[in-house]
Amino acid sequence: MVRDNRHVSACIFGAICPARATGAAMIMPYANTEAMNLHLSEISREVAPGAHAVLVCDGAGWHQQGNKLVVPDNITVLPLPPYSPELNPMENVWAYLRQNKLCATVWHQYEQILDACQSAWRFLINDPDRIRSIGKRDWACVSI
Repeated sequence: MVRDNRHVSACIFGAICPARATGAAMIMPYANTEAMNLHLSEISREVAPGAHAVLVCDGAGWHQQGNKLVVPDNITVLPLPPYSPELNPMENVWAYLRQNKLCATVWHQYEQILDACQSAWRFLINDPDRIRSIGKRDWACVSI
């Protein structure tokens, strides 16, 4: 396996909607509350008119609803209990992308990292059936 000990990275902030087979993402050089606020704004723009999104979030520091996280009116954040990644459909997305699109490669420039992240996300977002299969869990669906 190829190994690189440099420490340049990029963070993909992503969210999917299995019901609509769509998603929203941003690639950022850091993971913090400011980046999360930008991502929330991006998700808000992608929510269907008149709809309301529920965003499942784990305990990451930038997911915390303190005074600094700005949650748009058309989004509700649903915090997960500690140590429960299996409840977050995005963990399946990240695992899939790491195993199939972002593995065993060394990038020599930051722009190549960004290109790889964009390419991986586009691969996912251009395949609605894949979004549904990775993100939907029958036991997690709520009917009203």
